[in-house]
Amino acid sequence: MNGNSFGRLFQVTTFGESHGDAMGVTVSGCPAGLELSEDDVQADLDRRKPGQSMITTSRGEPDAVSIKSGVQDGYTTGTPIGMVIENKDAQSEKYEPFVTAPRPSHGDFTYSAKFGTRNWGGGGRSSARETVNWVAAGAIATKILAEAGVELKAHVNQIGDIEAPEVSFKEIKAHSEDNEVRCAHPETAERMRERIDEYQTEGDSIGGSIYFEARGVPRGLGAPRFDSLEARLGQAMMSVPASTAFEFGLGREAREYTGKDRNDDWEFGDSEAQGPSEDSSGDEPRERGDPKPVENDHGGIQGGITTGEPIYGEVTLHAPTSIPKTQTTVDWETGEQKEAKVIGRHDPVLPPRGVPVVEAMLALTLVDFMLLSGRINPDRLDDRPGEYDTDYHPSSPRNE
Repeated sequence: MNGNSFGRLFQVTTFGESHGDAMGVTVSGCPAGLELSEDDVQADLDRRKPGQSMITTSRGEPDAVSIKSGVQDGYTTGTPIGMVIENKDAQSEKYEPFVTAPRPSHGDFTYSAKFGTRNWGGGGRSSARETVNWVAAGAIATKILAEAGVELKAHVNQIGDIEAPEVSFKEIKAHSEDNEVRCAHPETAERMRERIDEYQTEGDSIGGSIYFEARGVPRGLGAPRFDSLEARLGQAMMSVPASTAFEFGLGREAREYTGKDRNDDWEFGDSEAQGPSEDSSGDEPRERGDPKPVENDHGGIQGGITTGEPIYGEVTLHAPTSIPKTQTTVDWETGEQKEAKVIGRHDPVLPPRGVPVVEAMLALTLVDFMLLSGRINPDRLDDRPGEYDTDYHPSSPRNE
């Protein structure tokens, strides 16, 4: 089974099944010199873990991470970082009715048809529990980006037909963690919570979407065609379980725009580092910087390459497929058609716990491009000389 690795220079490879002994991830390509502890990773895992509110699954997983390699004396060594998160609260017996009778809209039948077998406990490898690995790796990527001046954040902008108004990046950073829905607009968050409760009471589920944004991303990341930043970012976001759509910039609204309306005019940005523009007037000449788009309807990407403007977009997640309402399935061993009620511990909505997953995939994509472009030294993050330094003492992690 392939498809378990993501990235090129910053490569993440994951393992584990929903009801197996543990989940795990190996991160290759993290430069040496990054200060890293289990607490750094745990902070993001706690945002994704189950049982954190009444609108998440009640599965009682602590999701405690253990770093097994790649870190010494609190700093990365440049070798692969291995992390393990043990499964503590699996209840596989609830899935026995579906060993040969696929749950509606799950991967049960397709996995069995392809491989001739599958781990049926909790959905095995197809379970969204596997994203715990992505978030662990994403925490490392986010920390590297922060040292390079790149920050990112996401929030839930729609649940069902309830959509939040536009909020600023500052508001998303300040308020997305203030409520259990993870919507940065408090009034809308309350309405979303009420709507989720309605579906949960009915034994049903509901879909929604997550808005993401990254700032401080340098221009020049990406390439035309198959290595365009939006193509790689689209792969990352469409890998998120339950994702049905990925958009950046205007997204699907672009089909309603004319070329004149959508096209971003160019202007010179202000910069103290460059001389005055030729068309400046008045006593104080205006400083002319590099060209920049007047608007940012392209979501920070033009021609597959970053412009230096904020990157923003949206990921749509369908309603959770595990619901206790009566549905119909077939048993491929007995040949019988029968009712299917998926009784267990499942989320009634996915975006609230999906926020750290989307942030992780955004971070993993960007840090990979930063390394590929040389914006981040792939060998060592600190300011030690690139050549071997005879004055460097291994007992001092950063030679300070």
